[in-house]
Amino acid sequence: MDLNQLEVFLSVAEEKSFSKAAEVLNRTQPAVSQAIRRLEEEIGETLFDRSSKDGTLTVAGEILIDYARQMLNLRRNAQSALGEMRDLHSGKVTISANEHTVFYLLPVIERFRRLYPKIKIEVRRGVASRIPKEVTAREVELGVVSFKPNDESIRSISVMDDQLLLITEPGHPFKGRRSISVKDLKDEIFIAHNAPSPYRRRVIETFEKYATPLRISIELPSLEAIKRLVATGVGIALVPRLTALEEVASGKLLGFSVKEMKLERKLNIIYRRGSVLSHAAHEFIKVAEAMVRHKKDIQPMVNDK
Repeated sequence: MDLNQLEVFLSVAEEKSFSKAAEVLNRTQPAVSQAIRRLEEEIGETLFDRSSKDGTLTVAGEILIDYARQMLNLRRNAQSALGEMRDLHSGKVTISANEHTVFYLLPVIERFRRLYPKIKIEVRRGVASRIPKEVTAREVELGVVSFKPNDESIRSISVMDDQLLLITEPGHPFKGRRSISVKDLKDEIFIAHNAPSPYRRRVIETFEKYATPLRISIELPSLEAIKRLVATGVGIALVPRLTALEEVASGKLLGFSVKEMKLERKLNIIYRRGSVLSHAAHEFIKVAEAMVRHKKDIQPMVNDK
């Protein structure tokens, strides 16, 4: 059943005249009559009593008119919803991030929400190695990872640089130091994340290179837990700088760069190459890129001289 035919049918029924309906629709009367005739042929019923001059509906016409109104209202609602989506008054963006990269998202989400408060943002916790697969499987639109996936079906946009940060309690003897080296860490107790990663391997290799013992005495599954334990003075830790911004800025932790450990990592927003992103996802990427260009991301207070 053609929606345009239903629109003509509804107009004739409401105007109670083929000629008046033609005027309202800006069509010729023969065109209106032909549309009604085709609709009647398609459904196999006569819709108007032709012996009447006031466009009286038949029983079939009375039945169809309510459905016609519903279908045309549904079209208007669909058009309205799509218009709201284009204008970013509705919609959703789904993102996968791990415990580290989700910290990068926080200021971007804050800025995006100020601009588009009616868009829902859904961030799912993912495992870094699986996030690209979630993107290609269309489980999420966007992913945030600290590496560039080796997958031709994925496009990566570099949005931020991050590096390892040495964190200690505020009263640690390192306080006031202008420089920290690997050799300075030989007697320290380290708290580490128990998930294997290329950066953990590089840290171990760096300590080995400088013949310095790496005393990992505590391993935990959470960066938040690591930071809290470091704040109590139980040990020190190497964490992604981005994850300790708030604590270092507020003085809850001290942050240092280690001269021999400039292990930088680039954070990337990834999505399926060739895919048509939702308007919400497209704008989210634009906000992220704008924040990089204008250096809106907050940097931690770190002793790295």
